[in-house]
Amino acid sequence: MEPDSKPDGIARLLVEERARLLRFLAARGAGDEAEDVLHELWQRVVATPSQPLADPLAYLFRAAENVMRDRSRSAISRERRQQAWHEASFGAHEEATGERVLIARQRLREAEAVLAAQGPRVSTAFRRYRLDGVGQAVIARELGVSVSSVEKDLQKAYRALSRLREKFDAE
Repeated sequence: MEPDSKPDGIARLLVEERARLLRFLAARGAGDEAEDVLHELWQRVVATPSQPLADPLAYLFRAAENVMRDRSRSAISRERRQQAWHEASFGAHEEATGERVLIARQRLREAEAVLAAQGPRVSTAFRRYRLDGVGQAVIARELGVSVSSVEKDLQKAYRALSRLREKFDAE
């Protein structure tokens, strides 16, 4: 709740019944997330237009339970997506760990060779920008070139690495 805002209606009731709602949520398995659930409930209550309610307190408790249910469903969906991603990424026939490491090292050496073949300035610009997170203007000053030159160097590196990736994908 914003310090300057004054809750009214259902929002005021939520503030007044905060302790009971927290106990209710904890008893239903929210645990350490009870405060987060209550905050999400607050956001929903504040965003919903006011309307007359026969039993506002029952409405709040039902809404709190619905927020918990929504969060639980989201967590289950997220877990399923992660599992599906893992299965799609590695598949049922995952290569041996040692073999994967060797392949990754070989591909890294190939990527480094491709960057080196583009010239030292392109390689430096790419490494500083993509690996070190340095801005293009700073790289331009360091290399004594214009920002436009750094942009062109990065494009050159991206094109070369894109061709390499196409080669990897074809393998």
